[in-house]
Amino acid sequence: MKTLSYSLLSGLLALGISASVSAEEVQVAVAANFTAPMKVIAADFEKATGHKVTPSFGATGKFYAQITNGAPYDVFLAADDETPIKLEKENGIVAGSRFTYATGKLVLWSAKPDFVDAKGDVLKKANFAHIALATPKLAPYGLAAEESMKKLGVYDSLQSKFVQGESIGQTFTFISTGNAELGFVALSQVFEGGKVKSGSAWIVPANLHNPIRQDAVILNKGKGNKAAAEFVKYLKSEPVKAIIRSYGYDL
Repeated sequence: MKTLSYSLLSGLLALGISASVSAEEVQVAVAANFTAPMKVIAADFEKATGHKVTPSFGATGKFYAQITNGAPYDVFLAADDETPIKLEKENGIVAGSRFTYATGKLVLWSAKPDFVDAKGDVLKKANFAHIALATPKLAPYGLAAEESMKKLGVYDSLQSKFVQGESIGQTFTFISTGNAELGFVALSQVFEGGKVKSGSAWIVPANLHNPIRQDAVILNKGKGNKAAAEFVKYLKSEPVKAIIRSYGYDL
């Protein structure tokens, strides 16, 4: 990732984003699936602009509840497009700020090598005690997992084995610690250098669930915040898109 820093700086300058004399802070609510790329992006943005990024990671549904109850976030990077659209309809965002920053991919993953096969047939064999997924009502990746299992015809037979996390981050922890033999997570959580970095995985075909379009918005609290405006502009730059793709997302 470090090799992209110079390109990032060049891209920022081309966008008219330069090191700020009067640095500001931007509070960003970030869907848990985007944790790894966000850490890289935030660090490079701070170096290039002097602004400070304070990210909070969690479930999209929980962030919506917090935002509507006055949580002090300036920017929201959701795991879906429905929640930002809802906030837009409720006049909770800066008009015209909503855009899709990534399209996520769902993966069935196990920390155990060779446990998940290349076609996902392990779901039909069901030779496991627990399968983890994020709570569908809170986390879009959990909803995608639910949709996929229903389309495969295994949802009802597996339901008694479900272990649900309130976010995709907690779901990953369940699987990585062995509390569930396998489960559905975001590809970005297990993807590095163009391949799955550990365990075994099956990338769930996109036709088994609704598209996981992830939208970003500037919330009303972020209106007039220079750091918020520059950060959102920065997310649209080509060097940053390269970082996002490197974690397995589509754009």
